[in-house]
Amino acid sequence: MTDLKDSKIIDGNRISSSVIDEIKNQIETTKVTPGLALILVGNNPASEIYVKRKEMKCKELGYHSVTERLPETAEESQVLELIHKFNSSSEIHGILVQLPLPRHINEMKIIEAVDYRKDVDGFHPVNVGRLVIGQKCFIPCTPYGIYEMLKRSSVETSGRNLVVIGRSNIVGKPVANIMLQKEKHADCTVTICHSATANIREHTLKADIIIAAIGKPEFLKADMIKEGAVIIDVGINKVEDSSSPKGYRICGDVDFRACYAKASKITPVPGGVGPMTIAMLMKNTLDSAMKRVYGKNH
Repeated sequence: MTDLKDSKIIDGNRISSSVIDEIKNQIETTKVTPGLALILVGNNPASEIYVKRKEMKCKELGYHSVTERLPETAEESQVLELIHKFNSSSEIHGILVQLPLPRHINEMKIIEAVDYRKDVDGFHPVNVGRLVIGQKCFIPCTPYGIYEMLKRSSVETSGRNLVVIGRSNIVGKPVANIMLQKEKHADCTVTICHSATANIREHTLKADIIIAAIGKPEFLKADMIKEGAVIIDVGINKVEDSSSPKGYRICGDVDFRACYAKASKITPVPGGVGPMTIAMLMKNTLDSAMKRVYGKNH
């Protein structure tokens, strides 16, 4: 792995630490205690890790944090009952239902049950709609983190060609909508590529900025990018590696070593987008608390 102090590297650990420091200062100034409710259904190992990280960050920041863990066999009605309880709680400003949910539970029904004013994940249709038309809303945490990384790394975005590889509701679609807004650190010409795109390389070769969120290990190769492109790698993939003591290694959706030489800036995996997601969740929760206490974001 290249040294994270390298000027080409967009260091997610450093940037997320700055966001967390800003949150700490705001809490110290306002004396507000944000409340976050986490709901975990089932025993997905990755989901358990994510929830524990969020719990730890809440503890570090002094948030009021409540975690409800339900078994894999939990009924949809049980999850809805918890959401309704947290919707009406004055101590809870953010509600996060960890995805994915077991197959017998209707994911969209659960997302829509969360009060959109406490939807710190930014998945509720009201927040999605507001994002599309450029109104103030809760922005999904990973796309929000990508926006902050570009902004805080002084990447010029206005008028630039930006290609998003992937069209998920969690990353691809929302980040495309963020970056095409008429805002100082967005205002891009956005192209979305996906599994049905005939020739992705044709699009990526024209891109000034590429956001890879396709879920395929090292999909983006050096011959797919132009000299000086900015590369944001959202992927986290586990691939077999006999040379590793664990028998596997973690990589992104970008062939980092090959693309590094041509890129002007690039995010590593790990240490890139990942740390930003939880930082922006904490920011959304604080903003929700400020809205409830003061009637506006401070």
